Amino acid sequence: MMNEYLERLSRVLEVEQVDSEPLPPADSLPRRRERFLALPELELGLLDFLSLYGCELQFVVGEKTSVLGRVMQPVNRLRYEVRFIRAAEDCLPEIDDEELRESLVQAIKTKRDALPIAVWNATWGTEEIERLVTLSKGFYPVEEKAGATSDLLRDLNQLNGIVRALNNQQLDVSLDDLGAIHQRWQAEFKAGQLINSARLLIETLNAGTKTLQARLGERPLCLNGKSNNQSDIAQNFFFNIYIERIQPYMSQVSRARDELIVGLQQLAALQRSVMPASFQDWYHRYLSQQAEGSLWRELDEAMARHTRHWQQLLGQCGLRP
Repeated sequence: MMNEYLERLSRVLEVEQVDSEPLPPADSLPRRRERFLALPELELGLLDFLSLYGCELQFVVGEKTSVLGRVMQPVNRLRYEVRFIRAAEDCLPEIDDEELRESLVQAIKTKRDALPIAVWNATWGTEEIERLVTLSKGFYPVEEKAGATSDLLRDLNQLNGIVRALNNQQLDVSLDDLGAIHQRWQAEFKAGQLINSARLLIETLNAGTKTLQARLGERPLCLNGKSNNQSDIAQNFFFNIYIERIQPYMSQVSRARDELIVGLQQLAALQRSVMPASFQDWYHRYLSQQAEGSLWRELDEAMARHTRHWQQLLGQCGLRP
């Protein structure tokens, strides 16, 4: 569709076709070992002692020191961290030993301070997020149904609410739906498809704008502002191809961006305090809407620039849309 648009545009305007200039290759999400953050561990001796103490905390600690507990997935580790804090705080009134009580108070503080790290690992540190933003699944579908990203948007709104609550140390927030959210991430590729489509649109629109500039640099499309056969052909092409085919796809991509990419941007921005340095360049390029070098800012500028040049060309004939 994009190649055909550029070919026909040059024929209609009777100028040499300007080939699109490829953007630099898109960057994949940084590797998991670069995104994953180390959580501070409590001393094993303290864990062993607490596991024998007798309140609910002993069961929580026992889960962590088991064989399965040593290889917890990030979501389960986040659940463990929250359960530890809540159980430890419930256990404090039952402890008479002053030294042990002080150790537990310090353990609770350590866990609360490190909670943002556990949240990051359970969102951007997962394998599932890699599927959602993979670049290997082509472009965003041309005729994607309305609401195609609604489930993902609902998930992100819920997840961002969870992150806000945990950022504010509100540990009563439910984490039950995290597994289902991650399962949907594994089954969808739309964020990566949107990145691919944004790049394709930028390349196409920039080439089309140069084609329009080339025509604007020649004799006016109309003399004395009066329409003629060539201006009629150009106007028909504008409405039948650009407005009827290209612009709806631009709108699809923009609408999905406003839902899915903005939701992901918020998920990352809420965690700026622990965002790894290796992730920041990727964040600014592929999630941020206004940062210098943002792909989405580049797309907005390419769309606006291309539309202005069409307006300028057809304006020569009193046909400015």
